[in-house]
Amino acid sequence: MAEIYVIVGAGAAGIAAAERIRLYKKDVTIIMMSIDEYSHSRCMLHKYLGGERTAEELSFVEPDFFEKNNIFWGKEQKALGLDIQNRQIRMENGYQPYDKLLIATGSVFGIPPINNFRTASNVYGFRDLSDARKIDAAVKAKNAKHVFIVGSGLVGLDVAVGLMERGVKVTIAEMAPRVMPLQTDDTAAKAYQERFEAEGARFLLGIGASDSIVNDQNEITGVVLSTGETIECDFVICAAGVRPNIEWLKDSGLAMERGITVDGYMRTSAPDVYAAGDVTGLSGVWPNAMDMGRVAAANMCGVEAEYTDRYCMKNTSNFYGLQMLTIGDINAQIEGADIYVKESRNCYKKAIVKDGVLKAILIQGDISHTGHWQYLIKNSVDVSELLKQKDVFDITYGDFYGMDDLAEYQYAL
Repeated sequence: MAEIYVIVGAGAAGIAAAERIRLYKKDVTIIMMSIDEYSHSRCMLHKYLGGERTAEELSFVEPDFFEKNNIFWGKEQKALGLDIQNRQIRMENGYQPYDKLLIATGSVFGIPPINNFRTASNVYGFRDLSDARKIDAAVKAKNAKHVFIVGSGLVGLDVAVGLMERGVKVTIAEMAPRVMPLQTDDTAAKAYQERFEAEGARFLLGIGASDSIVNDQNEITGVVLSTGETIECDFVICAAGVRPNIEWLKDSGLAMERGITVDGYMRTSAPDVYAAGDVTGLSGVWPNAMDMGRVAAANMCGVEAEYTDRYCMKNTSNFYGLQMLTIGDINAQIEGADIYVKESRNCYKKAIVKDGVLKAILIQGDISHTGHWQYLIKNSVDVSELLKQKDVFDITYGDFYGMDDLAEYQYAL
């Protein structure tokens, strides 16, 4: 009887793992289970919400991926628990046995401890297709005119774009003094804020919610700010933080901290149980999740592989035609560091360099041919000699031509 390889989660880590398992093992049974009906790119959810793409068009795999790789996909199935001793997963519709298991359930949105936010019926997140569908249904059912969004990070701005595409007004509350506080500095944030405000968004910066008003249907109809002002709304979206999706594993006996504890081979504390992607708490970056999935898959198949690329301080964004790349902590206060800034009409650049080593970079505008920056920062490459000859922003891949390790970064963006 063929061994059963089960993958819970059909995101970046799960899909990458399934593909790699089939590459190594032609005859094993591969079963994937996910809460959604379609595999999808989380980065594209706002296009579904805005009506630009259907659910099917969010997929990041070929239409025949599952058939071609002989993978059974159990759609719209939620995992409820893990029985390590008996090697089975408790699902909503029964138990699924496994010989090898990969947990790739990603992350879930957090809800701040504001009165009624965790009990009201119209508070949503924006992490999965199922979340986007709930929001879509709420917009239609309520003929929504105004939505209150908590958080102005990448997720908050993504959902704002999707809603504004449908003519819904949004108010975005952010505790930090600027939008996208983790990825921007004041200059870059201002450029994005102006574009969103030109589209009708309202920002409440440095202001938090302190209370809410609910109606007889247990729906939030207004959010009370820390300033005392009340913002009326049709519903609320929480986009101010995520956490690994491990609640369903709380009684499993797996070693967990913020996420599932794994070693360098993506092995958990249980025999033949692996984990990859956001659920480990190691990285929320898409390429890292795929790498983890491939490493886990190799080890599940007896091919030793180690996950070593744990650098995850990289983000790209594109709102209203303005692209941005941020690598490292662009707001870090590093003693003795040099800060370089270059501005033009179409581009803004900022770099932090300490002792000849690039610590962080932000480029807003044209971000083509910038893959080498990640390599330089991640590997702490000394560029002090180059800085004697040229401006830091004029450093290119060509300055390191012939370095095999850098080749994969040449066209990364």
